[in-house]
Amino acid sequence: MYFAALLARTEDGWEASDTELDDVETLSDLADLAREASPDEDTVLVLIEQEDAWFGVVRVDGEDDPRIYVSDAAAAARSSYGEILLTDELLGREPGDDGPDLDALDLDGTEDGEDEDAADDDGDAAAGASDVPHGPVGDAQILEDLGVSEKELRSLSQDALTEIAEALGASETLETVR
Repeated sequence: MYFAALLARTEDGWEASDTELDDVETLSDLADLAREASPDEDTVLVLIEQEDAWFGVVRVDGEDDPRIYVSDAAAAARSSYGEILLTDELLGREPGDDGPDLDALDLDGTEDGEDEDAADDDGDAAAGASDVPHGPVGDAQILEDLGVSEKELRSLSQDALTEIAEALGASETLETVR
């Protein structure tokens, strides 16, 4: 179960809208969705929470590149919504360095559907997941100018989105879409 909301800063304060991420496949799609929430190119925060296991904040300021913070990259990597946020750049990987080079694979005839050793497949998946660090990744100063320090952001756990909204003065606004 996940919760996602957009908080757009306006002249009158924060406006919230809940959002479905089913059609969002990339960070670019998510940034476009955020920009649509603020026609005046004001700050928009995309807040995502996955079953109290992790939370993510994406900040979009006008046409600037989105800034991202994820509380637990390893937990987020197990979520399709978390994978949107965990870009190669955020994880410190070279773009496109997600798996083995197909030319380097030893194709011994078992690729035609024979399941010779399923344990090897599980080991490869675990190796890919180990590339993702446990703990926070991204821009921990993402909310600093809005009243949430790096130390405060890193210390948040359960109910983090509510605490962020309280610090922004937008808790009632966020609750209307929760």
